[in-house]
Amino acid sequence: MLIKRSLVSLALTAGLVTSLAACNGDSGKAATSPSASTSSSAPSATPTPSETPTSPAPSTPPATTAPPAAKPRTNAELTKALLALADLPAGLSIDNSGGEDDSKLSSKDAKCKDLVTLFNARPTPGAKAFAERSFTGGQNGPFFDETLDAMGSPAAVTALLARTRTAIKSCKQAKLTIPGVGSSTMAVSEIAAPKVGTNPVGARFTAEGGALDGLEANFLFAGLNDVALGMSFDSADDIAEAFGAAAAKANKVLGTAKTGT
Repeated sequence: MLIKRSLVSLALTAGLVTSLAACNGDSGKAATSPSASTSSSAPSATPTPSETPTSPAPSTPPATTAPPAAKPRTNAELTKALLALADLPAGLSIDNSGGEDDSKLSSKDAKCKDLVTLFNARPTPGAKAFAERSFTGGQNGPFFDETLDAMGSPAAVTALLARTRTAIKSCKQAKLTIPGVGSSTMAVSEIAAPKVGTNPVGARFTAEGGALDGLEANFLFAGLNDVALGMSFDSADDIAEAFGAAAAKANKVLGTAKTGT
């Protein structure tokens, strides 16, 4: 997750953006367990003292074939799974306004430590690959971001989302600072997330006074098998449709639909 570069432009026009998401497979090892069976041959019709029983050669069961290791996801693969303009209503454009800025979330409250760590981090802690894209509807919005983080396994995604939910519930407010713009105390609250993917979780940051007064940011996260989907919106009105479309596109391109919804 992060508070991204487009936060500055959104703050100036009343919006906020962020992101979270691919995978490594498990490989098995083939094993053989030879077992020997011994049987005595029937006695000769005319045995001699020099004759001894013989045993057949040990039999070895066929070795099992190890399943091929899943190919790790790449940034390029995740980028193809992001929403494109063709997937969205007319009037939007891709925001290519520049790189990340120095915006920072901070708090002296120990209960907010993990929230601050998660929302300032880039890439998301533990991510193996990631892709992100920002969209804008012009000076008056809407503004939203999408991120896909490849976490390596479904279990890693589940752990990340559980950590995110706990961090959101633990912290009531934190300070957001944008160099050159100013800072405000942001009230933090959990919001209901659309039923997308697995373990969906949502949060809202609302500026209370200060230089960013009136700024609102809505963050949504969900698991798509081994990939974590993250989106941020300046308006809650755009959440349900875009979040669902992003999950559907990623599931289709990445093949995560079997266990991602």
